Amino acid sequence: MRRRDLLKSSAAAGGAFLFDIVPRRVLGQGQPAPSDTLRLGHIGIGGRGRTHLRPEADLGKPLPPTPGQGGDGKGLRSPALSVALCDVDAKHLDDAATRVGGRPKTYRDFRRLLEDKDVDAVSIATPDHWHALMTIMACQAGKDVYCEKPACNTIEEGRAMVTAADRYGSVVQIGSQGRSQVAAWQAANYIRAGQLGTVRKVMCWHYASPAGDWTPDADPPPEIDYNLWVGPAPWLPYNAKHTHGSFRWLIDFGGGQIRDRGAHIMSIASWIMGTDNTGPASIDAKGEPPRDGMYDSAVTMEVTYEFKNPDWTLVWAQPGTPSTELQARYGAVYWGDAGRLTVTTGDGASTATDQKVKDFSSQCDCGKVPRSPGHNENFEQCVRTREKPIMAMEAGHRVASLCILGNVGFQLQRKLQWDPVNERFINDDEANRLLSRPGRGPWHL
Repeated sequence: MRRRDLLKSSAAAGGAFLFDIVPRRVLGQGQPAPSDTLRLGHIGIGGRGRTHLRPEADLGKPLPPTPGQGGDGKGLRSPALSVALCDVDAKHLDDAATRVGGRPKTYRDFRRLLEDKDVDAVSIATPDHWHALMTIMACQAGKDVYCEKPACNTIEEGRAMVTAADRYGSVVQIGSQGRSQVAAWQAANYIRAGQLGTVRKVMCWHYASPAGDWTPDADPPPEIDYNLWVGPAPWLPYNAKHTHGSFRWLIDFGGGQIRDRGAHIMSIASWIMGTDNTGPASIDAKGEPPRDGMYDSAVTMEVTYEFKNPDWTLVWAQPGTPSTELQARYGAVYWGDAGRLTVTTGDGASTATDQKVKDFSSQCDCGKVPRSPGHNENFEQCVRTREKPIMAMEAGHRVASLCILGNVGFQLQRKLQWDPVNERFINDDEANRLLSRPGRGPWHL
């Protein structure tokens, strides 16, 4: 399991910080028995990362139902405990340690957490630009991984993540949790049972991205290791409106609404339409970049993806036209030759779908669609059974690819032809140069 073997089997180029480690599961160690407590490590514990904490006080207690996912959690979620915490922000670290209780180990450098042999699986909820390297290194360290969406920032990163998960036998779940929402399952069941006929178009809508008012740069606060926060991304001076939460509006760190909520809405579309192992044949993106302000992701944009065999069209419209049936700030309408249906949101918010879809699913599971007990529950089950979760790494990569390809099309402002097998633009060297990034300092593939 040497680094050069991983790189030979991957579409990615080689680099640094790839461990030569035989995972403990290969040696029959490290993965808990069904009756044992799953020991979790957490990398990134501000914002979304806090929701993944499993406090000592909750150990052995039935968990409340996850909103929109049904069930009461009893018998679905194995005993788990947060035993290790990592964040570059000392305040986040202290807060999480208090929430968890007991004596969790704390780290500022995620590499030290990955070396911790008491950790079975890790939750990665950092800004997007760290997802790929951390996931790859966690797989190499013998850990299973729950990584928040979007899976990656570049096509090269995503393919390297898939290779690492397969090479080291890690269970990887990407946090597009809409697939574990009841309404998404109902819509998938309805469509796959043929109730819409042949679906020809999926229209996504979402509100615009912010442009961001100019705010002066400053020195980073002492509690943040800002150099490690930037990590593999191009350097930029510290600014409070570039970091926690606001990183989403910068291409090098987040990528705008299409990479944020698009990784939820289009994840459900990819799942329903059966494109988790492929991609579009063409991408045509138009829109308005920021005219001023401190962010560089698209303010408004419309991306049209054409798929072949079967032929259908996916449209990301920002802001787009909301559904007339269900009121929501974002979602998608599925158009078939026998009707249409709506699936709203697709993230941790309250996902909804049409009443006719709910009524059908209560009477018939004719679409034979697997139903997730909940996104975290599904991951923890798969850690024990070694099955693939509902949003496995290949699916996470393909959905992130849609977001990435949309941004590349927007940057170049022309229609692009895509080869989903080789994951390259056809006869377009300029576009292909945007499928990877060199990484900063030691942080590269």
